[in-house]
Amino acid sequence: MDTTKTSAPLTPEADPAEPKTPAQADRADGSTPAATKADTTKAETDVSTSDTETPAETAAGPTGEADDLDDPDGLDEPQERIVGGVGAAASAIVAAGLGLVALSGTWVSRVIAERQTLIGQIESVNATSTEAKIDALYGDAWHLTALVNGVVSTLALLLAVFVLARPAFGVPDRVLPVWIRSVAWAAVALGALGVLLFGSMYFDLLLPMPKAAG
Repeated sequence: MDTTKTSAPLTPEADPAEPKTPAQADRADGSTPAATKADTTKAETDVSTSDTETPAETAAGPTGEADDLDDPDGLDEPQERIVGGVGAAASAIVAAGLGLVALSGTWVSRVIAERQTLIGQIESVNATSTEAKIDALYGDAWHLTALVNGVVSTLALLLAVFVLARPAFGVPDRVLPVWIRSVAWAAVALGALGVLLFGSMYFDLLLPMPKAAG
């Protein structure tokens, strides 16, 4: 009996393990490489940040534009409301016209002065002195001219003052346009000048009646 045992076939020897990189080792273990994990985490952070900031920026955009439109100068001070009425404009123009016409002499004042001169000629027949004749022929006519023109100047002054003072008793923060205020102030100046001038003439403070010699 052959007692010699047959040896088992020799298995080929396994190749010595080659050195593996950390990435290959992670792939072999089924895990994600460290660099890939970092990139993925960074990408997710960027996406979440973008999603978070976009609505805020979108909401802030229209608001900023609206603020710029409402307050272009960056001031939060209340703005005055400029409202120009047709009545105020017409009144200012009429007042300026009346003041100018009064200074140059109105047609009504000339008619009244000529009528008074005619009456003075009739009365001068019975005048006993030279001063009485001068007063009858010229004095009354000049005084009536000054009186009529002074009344017209007073109307112009009162109308212009009313135009300038009217917004103060109306809607708050309501102001007239610049051109209406300019015309009204011009009417105030013309009216005040007319009242001063013709008042002085009527009371013989300016250009008094001449006196006859001897």
